[in-house]
Amino acid sequence: MVAASSTPAAGGVSAAVVESPLQLLGALEAHAAGLAGGRTQIRVRSGVPALDAAARTLDAAGLPDGVEMHLGATARDVDDVPRGAWLVGDAFSGQWQAAFVRRRAHGRVVLLDDGLATVTLARALVAGAPAVRASRRAGGLTGRARYALGALVTRRLRALAGAGRLTMFTAMPLDVPLTTALHGLGVDVVTHRFAWLATQRPPLAPTEPTIVVGSGLVADGWVRADPYVAWVESLAEFGPVAYLPHRRCDPAVVARLAQLPGVRVDEAGLPVEMRLRGLRPPQRVVCLPSTAYVLLDALHASTGVRIQARPVPDDWWTGTAAPDVREHLSSVLALRPATGRSRARAAS
Repeated sequence: MVAASSTPAAGGVSAAVVESPLQLLGALEAHAAGLAGGRTQIRVRSGVPALDAAARTLDAAGLPDGVEMHLGATARDVDDVPRGAWLVGDAFSGQWQAAFVRRRAHGRVVLLDDGLATVTLARALVAGAPAVRASRRAGGLTGRARYALGALVTRRLRALAGAGRLTMFTAMPLDVPLTTALHGLGVDVVTHRFAWLATQRPPLAPTEPTIVVGSGLVADGWVRADPYVAWVESLAEFGPVAYLPHRRCDPAVVARLAQLPGVRVDEAGLPVEMRLRGLRPPQRVVCLPSTAYVLLDALHASTGVRIQARPVPDDWWTGTAAPDVREHLSSVLALRPATGRSRARAAS
């Protein structure tokens, strides 16, 4: 049931504060997989339209038993430590990190999926490096205080792992050496393929043969708009295209795309993991490097829908995208869904 944000009830209630649709889905999947006990409160940050739409749609369809969803979460919610499991949507959040080092976790800490950031966090834990976003490190945007906080967070997470109280719950394909190293620290790595979401009725999917998942790289200033628009236009030469705007999008660029012959701009709202579940062959999904490339590939592993990612050409990058930034943002292309459990424990 969606309600106004409130103070969590006493007892063994688990809790999560989520700031993106993927984090929201991760919290629901973690609860459904039994990682959070019988009761979980999911607090949804305000001011994120796609997140609000996803929360209301999921609530209307029916949440897993024992889940309560609260809209309008604030910094105070981030600061509250649950008596049950502490489900962490964004372990790189400065607000969460400050709360984590000030307070003691009562139960297990479960690191939820946050896309490529999950892989970055896993590598930081193994290396003992500060828990700081890779893109911020690459861009030289991190000060000494932020590094110090990130270093303390890593030490505390590693200590929890050593005590058998840290779980990483992810749909991202962590390779065998990384998973093995995490197990060596004591991290319980649990992989999932959106098993709970698969039980829900999918929304009507786009009917166009090609679906382009919009990239946030343009709005973030890493990729130039003109070649990006020209690329989408070239895809429409082979048949109708549905374009799904990224939740971080430049309205002017979206308006240009909407004017292209053969391109239909889809409604912004549901995350692509929900919006595109109903696709069927011979449809295909095309995107630039993004987490959606990996997660959609996992969702459609058995449907035959092709998920294709185009590397960013060198002349598309802006002057602010240094080589190490480009390497980090493109690194998702090297990821593939795991073909087996390796040493990771799969969520049932």
